[in-house]
Amino acid sequence: MTDTISEVLETYYSVLRGGVAAFDGESRLRPILDEELSFEGPIAGRVSGAERFLRGVSGFIQTVREVRMIEQLQAGDRAAALYDADMPGGTVRFAEFFEINGGRIRSLRLLYDAAEYRARGGR
Repeated sequence: MTDTISEVLETYYSVLRGGVAAFDGESRLRPILDEELSFEGPIAGRVSGAERFLRGVSGFIQTVREVRMIEQLQAGDRAAALYDADMPGGTVRFAEFFEINGGRIRSLRLLYDAAEYRARGGR
């Protein structure tokens, strides 16, 4: 299972790092998202479904210039990541907590300072 989780995370973060020109949520990101994905974040609140998540993540990808992984952990069907994202106005730190099952992200909780994110140019 760890290999599958590693592959899912590798795909997910390669999409985040790829920039808007390379973003194609349909072909690269959708296959690793559960259709009933449960997402929670400071701006979006709690939302359900891959479609809503794809719309939200596209705004992040349009704004971010670089993602630098600080730490990533996996345990069973859970994973966590801590990374810095360079935005137009500076760097913002993010923490993400995943539940992954059957090669798909079932839940994702994203933590960051929403005011800082917006002040640095986030959408």
